[in-house]
Amino acid sequence: MANSRQYVHKLSAAGLIVTLGIIYGDIGTSPLYVLKAIIGEQPIDTAVVLGGISCIFWTLTLQTTIKYVFLTLRADNKGEGGIFSLYTLVKKTKVKWLLFPAVIGGSAILAEGIITPPISVSSAIEGLRMLDAFKNIETVPIVIVIIFLLFAIQQFGTKSIGKLFGPVMLLWFIMLGILGVSQLTGSWHVLKAINPVYGYELLVEHPGGFWLLGAVFLCTTGAEALYSDLGHCGRENIRISWGFVKTMLVLNYFGQGAWLIKHQGELLHGASPFYTIMPTGFLPYGIALATVATIVASQALISGSFTLINEAIRLNLWPKARIKYPSELRGQLYIPSVNWLLCSGCILVVLYFQESSKMEAAYGLTIILGMLMSSRLLVYFMKIKRFSTLVIWSFILVYLFVELSFLVAQMGKFTKGGWISLLIASLLIFIMLIWFYARRIRNRYVEFVKLADHLSILEDLSKDLSVPKYSTHLVYLTSADNREEIESKIIYSIMQKQPKRADIYWFVHVDVVDEPYRMQYKVSEFIHDDVIRIDFRLGFRVAPRINLMFRKVVEDMVNNKEVDITSRYKSLMKNNIIGDFRFIVIEKFLSYENELPIHEKLILDIYSVFKRFSLSEEKAFGLDTSSVTVEMVPLIIAPPKELNLVRIE
Repeated sequence: MANSRQYVHKLSAAGLIVTLGIIYGDIGTSPLYVLKAIIGEQPIDTAVVLGGISCIFWTLTLQTTIKYVFLTLRADNKGEGGIFSLYTLVKKTKVKWLLFPAVIGGSAILAEGIITPPISVSSAIEGLRMLDAFKNIETVPIVIVIIFLLFAIQQFGTKSIGKLFGPVMLLWFIMLGILGVSQLTGSWHVLKAINPVYGYELLVEHPGGFWLLGAVFLCTTGAEALYSDLGHCGRENIRISWGFVKTMLVLNYFGQGAWLIKHQGELLHGASPFYTIMPTGFLPYGIALATVATIVASQALISGSFTLINEAIRLNLWPKARIKYPSELRGQLYIPSVNWLLCSGCILVVLYFQESSKMEAAYGLTIILGMLMSSRLLVYFMKIKRFSTLVIWSFILVYLFVELSFLVAQMGKFTKGGWISLLIASLLIFIMLIWFYARRIRNRYVEFVKLADHLSILEDLSKDLSVPKYSTHLVYLTSADNREEIESKIIYSIMQKQPKRADIYWFVHVDVVDEPYRMQYKVSEFIHDDVIRIDFRLGFRVAPRINLMFRKVVEDMVNNKEVDITSRYKSLMKNNIIGDFRFIVIEKFLSYENELPIHEKLILDIYSVFKRFSLSEEKAFGLDTSSVTVEMVPLIIAPPKELNLVRIE
């Protein structure tokens, strides 16, 4: 995995451009609506403008620059980032409750993804109303069409489109800076808002000023993307490009502030300061570029959602789902079920809120929840890396105060629509925890036996011509981590359920490791050309396409003359025909013969419902193109007490 680590430190001009396109879409389009949300429907107040800009500057500095760019980017898992990558790093501490911040944080990020595309695209399209020809245009149908098309193209991959993202966002940020400077010319005094005193006065002394933090927070909503997409761009590319991005964002925010101060006492009437600072002749081009930039932002969020769900599946936190790979681009994947669920959610959000101003009132509640959770995990990472106690406690005190302040300010959004994203996050948390604990309960009671105790019987069965041959090669998927063990149910399947004679018995085990892209395997031969076990060690971002991987391993073994896979039937052996392979997947179902605690029975009942909608085991392991037999066996976790059954004459 050395290549992954080298990739983190690789700095190049091309990498910087790609980074602009992949990472900064969400945070880069925030100027479309942040100051508009801060001013709201109240007359423009200079104190509010200066205080708001001051809060924006220091939020970008504390949350984005210090927390994410300088601290969190250090927590790379073999070059990969994101809250689940951070969890895989800190779970080595054996602190069991760290699962909860990981699940809550991941769910919060996914939930907020249902509002991000609608608010970004709506804010851009509503700029059309600044043009006389489109003053009364209905924007909802346009927004829905754009969102639907965006989700529809996911199945084809975004490799070719992605090449345009970087140059588009470079042009976007240059435009932000130029627009900001154009308004600052002659109004450089606005830069005094860098002094945090103005922010303090707004939050503490201005009536209702504290609650404006809910709107201020929108300026940093894309900060999590800096960490989540670490593996796609590299740490140094992110750090260098952030200097440029932050400069352009700050110039634009201060430029909008200068324009607002010039219009002290006026009402915005729903207009966006972002568009009002544009020259009239440039407005159509500005709107077009803003629309493309918001599409880029939405694309990055959709791709990030796919990655999060994929990681959750590998960590046994989510039901198995069909995953496709539309291009050869590393890390790019497509999950149809998630794609269309997100699409439906985004469209419903647009229909419910109608206007971006109403979405602003509901936006950000779960994002700050996710940031709080990542901070909790980051503290444990800092402990693992032996940061000084002073640094750790300074981090805890500063960010506990800052993020809790944002959370309290965001709570006012609950009744204005924030409950939607919170409800979705709660549902996702529920699914993840049920799936995790149900699998743990089931695995706790799976019975393993020593494989060595059954090798002689397997060898005898393989040579017993009185038993009809079931397959030349019989392949079982096993969950036994110990190579010396095997599930008792597999032995039962081979010897008792229906004696299955085969020339070679293969046992395949998949171990998901805490590294993102590891792909290794180990072969253990118990009886030459008769009983063989293969252990795959796959990263949590690698799809377990066992059909292809198993074939590759067998080919390598044949080339190394470790195994003979020629059919043992005389007529076929004579013509050097390869024997047939049959995979056996043992599917466990909860037996009625169980006496469980009420809470465990409830968890397993709900799990069984979720499992009906999840991908089958054979498809999840990429075996749907192979010859597969699925055997259903009862899972008796807690057998009932002995029955007092009396025989009578």
